[in-house]
Amino acid sequence: MQQQRIGFIGMGLMGVPMSLRLLAAGYSLSVWNRNASKTEAARQAGARVANSVAQLVADSDVVMLCVTDTAAVEAIVFGDDGIAANARSGQILIDFSSIEPEATRQMAARLTSACGMHWVDAPVSGGVAGAEQGMLAIMAGGDEALIDRLRPLLAPLSQRVTRMGPVGAGQVTKICNQMLVSCNVLVMAEVMALAEKAGVDALQIPAALKGGFADSVPLQLTGPRMAERDFDPVKWHVKTLLKDLDMANDLARIMKSAIPMAGLGAELMRLHASQGNAEKDPCTLVTMYTEK
Repeated sequence: MQQQRIGFIGMGLMGVPMSLRLLAAGYSLSVWNRNASKTEAARQAGARVANSVAQLVADSDVVMLCVTDTAAVEAIVFGDDGIAANARSGQILIDFSSIEPEATRQMAARLTSACGMHWVDAPVSGGVAGAEQGMLAIMAGGDEALIDRLRPLLAPLSQRVTRMGPVGAGQVTKICNQMLVSCNVLVMAEVMALAEKAGVDALQIPAALKGGFADSVPLQLTGPRMAERDFDPVKWHVKTLLKDLDMANDLARIMKSAIPMAGLGAELMRLHASQGNAEKDPCTLVTMYTEK
């Protein structure tokens, strides 16, 4: 049995399978979620369900966070009776969420100043399948020695942990990741629609391209679902890619760096989201080109 006590906040599409991996590795785990019903899978696997953030922080050495956006992270960390109000010096916060880099830097400094808790931004890539299989790619920002200490803890979740630099660097890297992923899936929707209209069996596209330069994990996972209009269950959300593309454009504006493809990608994603698809899987993007 592992000695470190872990607290995990955020039982969403990624948080649940990540929690189950930690439990399977023998860690003592407490979980909390705003909607308590979403903690049931972790509870059945052996996790303790905390009644509050305060209780979870009190019972943990390391607190993990995986929530929707910057505002959600700030509310949980600095809200009334949140993490900052209950943390103690030497505890560690690992934020797996994908949020704004500058906000991450500011919140990390504020948290350490308030209570001595350390912050590591550790956004992940690999989707639900990667979380279930413990094969996530983790891009981390924070103190190098601290991240090295955390590698055994992160091992059940990941195929690789790469330190990208100080706090905030992990979030910048995740934005780069999401630019590639989002533009890939947008072009994939165009490809599937074009192949169908030209009389090609689009279902064969991923198999035909596998191992070539056009291949990718999203193509193999999402391409067949686009071809078959297999939109359920939702594995990731259109709104998440839109949020990340908007962060990319904000960062590019601050850095005075042109990102025209990601800019167009954000507007195409926004159009699709505005048509009632924000909560749907990005494989629904194919309908932009195939359905009237």
